[in-house]
Amino acid sequence: MIINQIILEMKRNYYPTNLTEKQWQVIEKMLDPQKRKRKHSLRSIVNALFYIVKTGCQWRMLPRDFAPWNTIYFYFRKWKYEGVIEELNDYIRGLLRKRAGRYPSPSLGIIDSRSVKTTSVGGSERGFDGGKNVKGRKHHIIVDTMGLLMAVVVHSAQIHDSKAALSVIERLRFRFPRLRKIIADGGYKGKELADQIKLSFGWLFEVIPRNQQKFQVIPKRWIVERSFAWLEANRRLANDFEYQPQTSETMIQLAMIRIMLNRLK
Repeated sequence: MIINQIILEMKRNYYPTNLTEKQWQVIEKMLDPQKRKRKHSLRSIVNALFYIVKTGCQWRMLPRDFAPWNTIYFYFRKWKYEGVIEELNDYIRGLLRKRAGRYPSPSLGIIDSRSVKTTSVGGSERGFDGGKNVKGRKHHIIVDTMGLLMAVVVHSAQIHDSKAALSVIERLRFRFPRLRKIIADGGYKGKELADQIKLSFGWLFEVIPRNQQKFQVIPKRWIVERSFAWLEANRRLANDFEYQPQTSETMIQLAMIRIMLNRLK
């Protein structure tokens, strides 16, 4: 009878977004190295964060199977400002690259952005992207050749890609010793930008324009488009619901962490 009750309880608390035992072992030493006793385990906190990112659930609408929403938000906010989630993304990306027989630090980065609508409640860093006819923000990312997130900046949609590129590339400084080159599409054209990147960071910046005559898969450039498709499968990222751009950046990092953990198994 007791065993049946335990099994029923486990099934009731199960969600597809929950960490498996092996996935938790991968990240446990970074989040809870001392394995302190807590009223709510850090594993359950991470499960709740993955649930929010995947389903788009509001904080106060979290199922009662999880810890109280304000407890979960406390850890989210703490890890966001302390850079824990960004470090976790870097750590798992390195594991995946080594498993694929690559160096942890990539030598090539691919940059691109997508414009997403924001909610009517407002928030900072909002604008209108005339090219995409979208009022909101841009999710600006750099990925490696495996499509794994290297850097993300969320900013107003009215800022042109070529103007915002430096702020995104700045996030790579001192983090990737093997990085030599960044490639982009025609939206970043201009010799001034390439010269500034070369002068400031020592990296080559190559623009690969699209073929205007017919559709053609552009070598390497398609990888970042695939990464956006992975991220868009998370409802929290379909629109930008966050008040602060930094919160949006953390949500994107959480989504990529879950994607990478699923690939590790």
